[in-house]
Amino acid sequence: MFTGIVEGMGKLVRMSTSPLGARLELDVGPVAEGVKLGDSISVEGCCLTVVALAGSTCSFDAVPETVSRTTLGEKRQGDLLNLERSVALGGRLGGHLVTGHIDGRGTVVSVERKGSEWDFTVEVSPALRRFFIEKGSVALNGISLTVAALTDTGFRVAVIPHTMRVTSMGRLRQGDSVNVELDVLGKWVARLLEKGRIEGGVSLETLAREGFAAPGS
Repeated sequence: MFTGIVEGMGKLVRMSTSPLGARLELDVGPVAEGVKLGDSISVEGCCLTVVALAGSTCSFDAVPETVSRTTLGEKRQGDLLNLERSVALGGRLGGHLVTGHIDGRGTVVSVERKGSEWDFTVEVSPALRRFFIEKGSVALNGISLTVAALTDTGFRVAVIPHTMRVTSMGRLRQGDSVNVELDVLGKWVARLLEKGRIEGGVSLETLAREGFAAPGS
């Protein structure tokens, strides 16, 4: 589990692909501190396992499903990728709950400078768009962001200068693809309500039992 607060960027040293997926070697720099084999690290929002470690260079294997669903297969040597080590229990949750399991891709429609921030408009498929709400959370390339507004084909987020400097957001341009992870809590609520429609409705008692509402609310 992650929080969407990027700790740094790692440089892609080498990537090899095969029908079995891809092997990525990343120089993760200071993020390597305390990392050991088998640890999970969010790479551009994708939860990957450290399978080899040499100094500050970590190797990860990505299965074909991950390569096809995310932007990892499009990365090239020298690219800088967002990194976050898994959150420790008792640590601060600075962003929102992020699993590192990508739901799909989005396309950057526009990037506009507005005062001290940048506005990104992102287009997603209708299957993803139905999960978004204004002021809700979304993870783009592993970065926890707030949905500023909904659009006809997606949503808009506002990004502060610090995030532009320390993450890959500052390198995104119109037409670029981004990894999108929906708010996991929102997905569970939507699934529960969908199940209720099929079975004839969801009571407040059911919501309370599932942890989504207090009895009598």
